[in-house]
Amino acid sequence: MNGTIATESTGAVTGGLRTLLRLEGLTLFAGMTVLYAVWDGSWWVYAILFLVPDLSFAAYLAGPQVGAIVYNAAQSYLAPVTLMITGFAITSPLILSIAMIWLAHIGIDRALGYGLKYSSGFPFTHLGRIGWDAATAD
Repeated sequence: MNGTIATESTGAVTGGLRTLLRLEGLTLFAGMTVLYAVWDGSWWVYAILFLVPDLSFAAYLAGPQVGAIVYNAAQSYLAPVTLMITGFAITSPLILSIAMIWLAHIGIDRALGYGLKYSSGFPFTHLGRIGWDAATAD
């Protein structure tokens, strides 16, 4: 094999595929940020809204299963892409701006290794473990 496996115990991708997924995230972040700049969006709005999806981790206060569901809903492509399509359909610059910022956020998270969460706990993601002991876990 080429060193790309998903481990049975964690469900996390490794090797070259993990690198590819992180590079895709970086590309999404860069693309949405450049598109936002070309769109001539307000950088104040960008700065304010960029971290809003991270508020979803507060759902972990209700437990790891609820936390994973809410976090993944806020950190998957489904809602922001739907929002972007809606923004184009109704010609709404505000909706398009929000969608671009949201997608840029998801992109940088993926580039940094913050993947979608498993219900076993916040550190367990499809891109591998995160946190202080992540280096010893892989």
